[in-house]
Amino acid sequence: MLTVRMQGENTTVAGLPEKIDYDTAPLVGAQCEDLIRQGCTTLVLDASRLEYLDSSGVSMFITLWRILDDRAGTLRLAAFQSHYHHVWSILGLDALLPLFPTSDAALNAPATPVRTGERVDRGCA
Repeated sequence: MLTVRMQGENTTVAGLPEKIDYDTAPLVGAQCEDLIRQGCTTLVLDASRLEYLDSSGVSMFITLWRILDDRAGTLRLAAFQSHYHHVWSILGLDALLPLFPTSDAALNAPATPVRTGERVDRGCA
């Protein structure tokens, strides 16, 4: 399912499968959690092959973000189709989990300041 493309001391870049849905999200999530248990604190997930993502996949990303956040780590999502950028914005997830254009851009991005318990201002009154 998940294809590890690069693994360093505490950083991993992994390619997502073509489809993440109710059936596959638990498997992909478990593979990511294994990487985190092995010491990964920066996990970059490359979605360049991803063609279908449902709410199970979105929930999986949020769960992974929480796990990494609890360990002072970071989850970075890269190479999503433009359709998902729009969905991310509508759901308000772009403030929590920004989408990067490429894995390299995700790897080179500065650390995100938002941590659990901090208020994320989305400009709503």
